[in-house]
Amino acid sequence: MFISVCGLNIEYSDTGTGTPVLLLHGWGSSFDVYKGITAALCGRCRVVALNFPGCGNSETMKTPWTVDDYCNLVLEFMKQTNLENPIMIGHSHGGRVIIKMAGSGMVKPPKIVLLDSAGLIPKKSLKQKFRAKSFKVIKRALTLPIIKEHSQELLDKARRHYGSADYNAAPEVLRKTMVSLVNTDLYDILPNIKCPTLLIWGENDTDTPLSDAKRIEAAIPDAGLCVLKGTGHYSFCEKPYEAHAILNSFIK
Repeated sequence: MFISVCGLNIEYSDTGTGTPVLLLHGWGSSFDVYKGITAALCGRCRVVALNFPGCGNSETMKTPWTVDDYCNLVLEFMKQTNLENPIMIGHSHGGRVIIKMAGSGMVKPPKIVLLDSAGLIPKKSLKQKFRAKSFKVIKRALTLPIIKEHSQELLDKARRHYGSADYNAAPEVLRKTMVSLVNTDLYDILPNIKCPTLLIWGENDTDTPLSDAKRIEAAIPDAGLCVLKGTGHYSFCEKPYEAHAILNSFIK
């Protein structure tokens, strides 16, 4: 299904009846990643999921977005679909959006579930800092007015070499959006989240490491962390039965 939200054609799914639940996916993913969770919950919940701009079959935004733009999209989407006060579940970037919305008082959900959530600025290793600095130096040199018109191919090559897979796979508007998002630290608003909050995390997550989960758990007054052993950034997909059991217990 599709709906026009914030001037964009947004794809979404709406399954089941009962307790309202909103699913927000991670960067470069889609609501397809939630098929297992949807099946596990739709017998007693209305499970709604949307695809963020540029994901799935949703239209891509024309200009780079901030986390606030994503929040506004979700608020308008909830209004148009009559989704009142849902339990909010977010993976990675979806978790980031939920943290911003709940921590800023935009919503007051009854419960929150953060799955390997983003939202904190990760501490970079010396190697990562060196790579980032190297790319900035090269970019500055290749965008000088005297050579800018002839250096695009070299700049693209440098971007492919120094950028992450997600960054390189995205069109320019999403690359600029990603830069804005990963440089937004939401740690200071975590204590404002007062509702019960469940964290499900992969023991071996390298994108949003377990150390982030422990910081988030400590900062949110009513939070609990469940670690899925031997899993990575998509922990709830790698061990679905464990994740679904935890979710069902928490929502019940």
